[in-house]
Amino acid sequence: MSSPRVVVIGAGFGGLGVAQALRRVGVEDITILERADDVGGVWRDNTYPGAACDVPTPLYSWSWAPNPEWGRRYGPQPEILDYLRRAADEAGLLDLVRTGVEVKAAEYDDSRRRWRVTTGDGETLEADLVVSAVGQLSNPVVPDIPGADSFAGPAFHSAQWRHDVDLTGKRVAVVGTGASAIQLVPGIVDRVGSMTVFQRSAPYVVPKPDQAYGPRHHALFRRLPWTQLAERRSVFWLTERLNGALGGDSPLTRPLLAAVRGAFRLQLRRQVRDPELRRKLVPDYPIGCKRLLFSNDWYPALDRDHVEVVTDRVTRIEPAGLRTADGRLHEADVVIWGTGFAATDFLAGIEVRGADGADLHEVWADGARAHLGLTVPGFPNLFCVYGPNTNLGGSSIIAMMEAQAGWIAQVARRIVDGGARRVAVRPEVAEAYDREMQDRLARSAWAGCTSWYRDGARITTNWPGLVQEYLDRTATVDWSELEEVG
Repeated sequence: MSSPRVVVIGAGFGGLGVAQALRRVGVEDITILERADDVGGVWRDNTYPGAACDVPTPLYSWSWAPNPEWGRRYGPQPEILDYLRRAADEAGLLDLVRTGVEVKAAEYDDSRRRWRVTTGDGETLEADLVVSAVGQLSNPVVPDIPGADSFAGPAFHSAQWRHDVDLTGKRVAVVGTGASAIQLVPGIVDRVGSMTVFQRSAPYVVPKPDQAYGPRHHALFRRLPWTQLAERRSVFWLTERLNGALGGDSPLTRPLLAAVRGAFRLQLRRQVRDPELRRKLVPDYPIGCKRLLFSNDWYPALDRDHVEVVTDRVTRIEPAGLRTADGRLHEADVVIWGTGFAATDFLAGIEVRGADGADLHEVWADGARAHLGLTVPGFPNLFCVYGPNTNLGGSSIIAMMEAQAGWIAQVARRIVDGGARRVAVRPEVAEAYDREMQDRLARSAWAGCTSWYRDGARITTNWPGLVQEYLDRTATVDWSELEEVG
């Protein structure tokens, strides 16, 4: 078979990265469909004040496109988006992208043995391989609270920031205290008249070891590229140790876990004067249940005279504000939802049908699953990037996505060489892998986290091990795990 035709859905780090991997093995017929009007994924969409990466930039970048010009260790959103665009352009990947094209369906044609991808405007593309790179953080979630439509002022999600709304002097309600909120609250706290932060569960927040990269850093990275590679490897090693500590409780990781707890407690005590506020900001779950957050200005932002942290549940939204379970109305002019994304709704909004008309969403009715997070029985030549059980509690997701891109490229290369045409994972292999994932997750520290795990519940997002284990398991395709589908 000559070079297969590939359709990639999504033009963020995942989609562009898989296109690069495919081109390196000789696949040229690649079309990347992006529903937005530009590439970039989450870094295009999240433009709220203070938006930045919580992974050091030497690691949060493509291994094939090192950037010696990073301005800071933790890159801000505009710089990361600029890097993504520039690196993709230099690699010739932007020419493969069609923007403003939303995929509505992907159906495997048993008779033609190809995929038909249907867009929102009714166009149909045929493909030998389809790669979903829509990610886990592409669809914002706003909780279904009674009266939401009645609010008199502007209300928007952090990933859909309204830059036309002037917050100066306004009474602002921020709902949520996750990774986005701990950045946007300090980013607007000096501008607003008053702020009410609604917290369901407090996060663990530790100091962020950020710094500016000056001319000396840039010169060193340019002249001696191995120094930036060494920093990348050092950060990877540190994040692996941290992942190991947060994901378990072995004698080897307890000292590091104790150090993280100590850093959290010390920062909270130093930066929050009010004992009652400190009490509210202590999490009621074990460390590691949620992603550890890094910030130097979250606690100082909350410890301001014009900021209030509310822990009572929001029960209703009214024209004048938000009412909580204690009956109190918290008046607001603007509501900002920092309530995260539909991370468990994989391929939401896309109808996917495999061999014999199998409906992927029915297959995933009790929770998404895929072998290595990549492939599902009965769906030949359909692959996922950032699929089920590949998310991380720490470290850089780009390393995971590059590993997935490399695995997919190996499959594509075999198709090019004529060694296969249409492959999917064997059902018994997928079942064994899924049992392994769920068993490991049930035995991990996450099983003790009531917000994440209930007895018998399925965890569909997170990877239970270290990143290096995943890199090793996807480094070489085990062809005995796959079968050729007619």
